[in-house]
Amino acid sequence: MKDIAKRAFLGIGMALSIFCLFGIIFDLIGAGTFTLDNYQFTKMVIGCMFVGLGFGAPTVIYNVESLPMPIRIIIHMGIGCIIYTVVAFAVGWATTDNALYSVLAIVGQLGVAFVIWFLFMMHYRSEAKKINAKIQAMK
Repeated sequence: MKDIAKRAFLGIGMALSIFCLFGIIFDLIGAGTFTLDNYQFTKMVIGCMFVGLGFGAPTVIYNVESLPMPIRIIIHMGIGCIIYTVVAFAVGWATTDNALYSVLAIVGQLGVAFVIWFLFMMHYRSEAKKINAKIQAMK
């Protein structure tokens, strides 16, 4: 339980950080005219927290050694991507009014999620190689 909470908070923190960076980018692109009303910012922040939870908490699946890695990846990223898509439509990141924009936004943001996953995978793979090298050196 403690591990799930730790992973959930890490996911929420990462999601909120990315949300802030994208907010800055949209504000710069809009030349300072990026505005939200009707509690839209609050809705987006809460949605962002759900997305972070959706991508962070399922990472506990990587502790289940009995499942093949591709299955673990599908479970983790599948849960995160489904939650992201639902939240994207709920808070207005994607709409049914402009299908092309919505598809591009979802693909772009899911692309960011997969890049983050890939970077974590590379980090943990590097750590495993270092640990294995130390074990081999002890023999």
